Amino acid sequence: MTDNELPFAFGAPPLRGRLRSAPEDFFVEEILGYEADGAGEHAFLLVEKRGANTEWVARELAKFAGIQPMNVGYAGMKDRHAVTRQVFTVHLPGKADPDWSALPSEDMKILSAGRHSRKIKRGALRGNRFVLVLREVEGDRAAAEERLAAMAKRGVPNYFGEQRFGLGGNNVAQAKQMFGGRRVDRDKRSILLSAARSHIFNGVLAERVGAGQWDAPMDGEIWSLEGSRSWFGPEEFNDTLAERLARFDIHPSGPLWGDGEPPSTGAVGELERAVAARDEDLAKGLAGARMDQERRALRLLPRDLAWRWLDDGALEVSFGLPAGAYATTVLREVAATV
Repeated sequence: MTDNELPFAFGAPPLRGRLRSAPEDFFVEEILGYEADGAGEHAFLLVEKRGANTEWVARELAKFAGIQPMNVGYAGMKDRHAVTRQVFTVHLPGKADPDWSALPSEDMKILSAGRHSRKIKRGALRGNRFVLVLREVEGDRAAAEERLAAMAKRGVPNYFGEQRFGLGGNNVAQAKQMFGGRRVDRDKRSILLSAARSHIFNGVLAERVGAGQWDAPMDGEIWSLEGSRSWFGPEEFNDTLAERLARFDIHPSGPLWGDGEPPSTGAVGELERAVAARDEDLAKGLAGARMDQERRALRLLPRDLAWRWLDDGALEVSFGLPAGAYATTVLREVAATV
């Protein structure tokens, strides 16, 4: 199911416009949740890049420092067609920092440099802050503002974004080929396993959005804790769970498919198994790869969601998201983009 085919929580988006007319229209700032500790073998660099991908920046930093790329750390991949700020660590045991201001690149600059005791690991971040600008906007402004207000209050479905599925969504087809015996390298295998899990998750979430149950409890629900990969349930829905659901402390969850049976029961369990059965080759492939049965929240709350109309009629939208969530998943509820 493509991004355009996934159902909307609030109906068709009231706007249409152009996103990423320039890299500056898609600004991302990484939120690590901690700062450099001030000492150690690793340079701790806050880097701003424009129109460049994260791996390229890591290679350029390694080349400039005279080390191997494997000794450069970063928490997550950031969009190429954007202006982004993120932290990199560069392992320099027994060495002083090079003159980072002399880095020969127009596509990135070092905003600050310190020292840190350890390499940043993948996934070790709290989230990201986004400022998106939609240009050539057409549609109903009043309806768009009502939609944004509803999103700020209720959240949006936590779909995996189209970036997860590769160019033209081809990663799912490649995952099926891999499960059918095609050999792929280790890095590609990880990408394809993630795409397969994401496809099944989006299928489950799409069913619940279509039924109006993406942010409401169902029989046999497994609850995801806000800001955590932890989950619990199933258990009978009660006033305590209702209060926690209302204040976004917990969310209904969907499966990240793997080996064995998902923990959900009742109506939720039936739905999840039925969706997985539609892509039996993916489900069996994930089980054969010994992936664990894990969970992901079905609901996503954009933090501090704000918007304003610019002088040229463009719409600027800003918000924060936890790690693993997609800005385009938020924007799609208010605007179809080209």
